Amino acid sequence: MNDESFEKIAKQIKQHNSFIITSHVNPDGDSLGCELALARFLKKLNKIVHIINHNETPKFYEFLDKNNEIQKYFPEKHNELIKNSDVIFILDTNQPNRLRSLEEPVLKSPAIKIVIDHHLEADNFADYYLIDEQATSTAEILYKLLLFMNNNLLDYDIAHPLYTAIMTDTGSFRFPRTDVETHQIIAHLLHFGVDPTEVYSKVYETWTPGRIQLLAKSLSTLKLEYDGKLAYMICTIKMFESTGTTEVETDNFTNYPMSIEGVQIGLLFNELDDGVKISFRSKGDIPVNELAKELGGGGHKNAAGARLFNVNLQDTIITTIQKAKKYLI
Repeated sequence: MNDESFEKIAKQIKQHNSFIITSHVNPDGDSLGCELALARFLKKLNKIVHIINHNETPKFYEFLDKNNEIQKYFPEKHNELIKNSDVIFILDTNQPNRLRSLEEPVLKSPAIKIVIDHHLEADNFADYYLIDEQATSTAEILYKLLLFMNNNLLDYDIAHPLYTAIMTDTGSFRFPRTDVETHQIIAHLLHFGVDPTEVYSKVYETWTPGRIQLLAKSLSTLKLEYDGKLAYMICTIKMFESTGTTEVETDNFTNYPMSIEGVQIGLLFNELDDGVKISFRSKGDIPVNELAKELGGGGHKNAAGARLFNVNLQDTIITTIQKAKKYLI
């Protein structure tokens, strides 16, 4: 990723007027922060911008979007917008199937498609790719692009979601790729008045009672395998229903099995109406993304995911644990 890569994207922005911004199913802090930061930057260039997602924004990220800039996708409302836009930005994913309901209208649109992402193994569907697999987050890449284009346009409204995106995707600056450059970027964003305490509190200290109850139920399912090297937790449909929660509220639940001494791989199994979602975490050199790939998923070396459709929860747990054995040290 170099100035030439940035220049190609900058040229498309300068030459076009209408933009759609979207991201993956179940948006997280990185995807939402990037969408809002990019949209606000484009609006400063007097562009027409719409952010459209498959899911509604999780409640603990609503503080980023007080003016409801992000819209939930409805075909009758948005298909023409998507079809007639000049450019579509796909952020924090490089797999069109992760757009879920937006996959078809995005792929069918004649608009120029630009992917900005930090994940491995991009699908060949876009016109331009700005990808850095070594970046801590998509926000780190976007930050560099915005600075390249016009650093004078950065302000609090852009810095705030970028900070949130980097904070959440680095696990509050503790994940392996966090380095000197990461902290230099954060220091620059803080100059615009971002309050780290406020952001952390909004994301991590606004849980509902139902979410706490869900965590308690999930922790009661905690099991260890392979002499304590693998740990996993489960959230069932019954648990979601009894606590009034959804799979979105299991964000960061994988921290708990990973916090056990000696655990190398941590797993979270979420039972859904149409299948099972698995979150994978690992320590050190264990490529948990390779394990996820065996189950149709993907991600980073130490953090990945997979979504299996029309499968049984218990069968999926057994299969996944068996496949995980060869990755343990």
